[in-house]
Amino acid sequence: MTFRFLIPAVLAGFTLSACDTLTTEQRTVAGVAGGAAAGLIAASVLKADNNWRIIAALAGAAAGTVVAQNTATGRCAYSNGDGTYYTAPCR
Repeated sequence: MTFRFLIPAVLAGFTLSACDTLTTEQRTVAGVAGGAAAGLIAASVLKADNNWRIIAALAGAAAGTVVAQNTATGRCAYSNGDGTYYTAPCR
C-alpha cells in the first residue's frame, strides 16, 4: 500500500475517534462517509476500474450504516450479514 492511501486512512481513524459526542444522525453520516471512503480506498489499492470503484464505495457506505453505537449503554449493533444483527460491547 502506498502512503498516498495510508495517510488519509490514518487521518480518518483519528477523526472518527472524536465521534463520542455526536448524535445518532451524525454518527450515521460519519459511518456512511467512512464506509464509502474505505470502499473507495480498497478499490483504488486493488486498481479496480471506475465502475468497481463506484460499487465498492456504495458497498462501503452500506456497511457504514450497519454499525450503530449506543453511547448510553456502551453496546454496539453488529450485522450478521443476513439482514439481522446482534448487540455486544463496543470494540
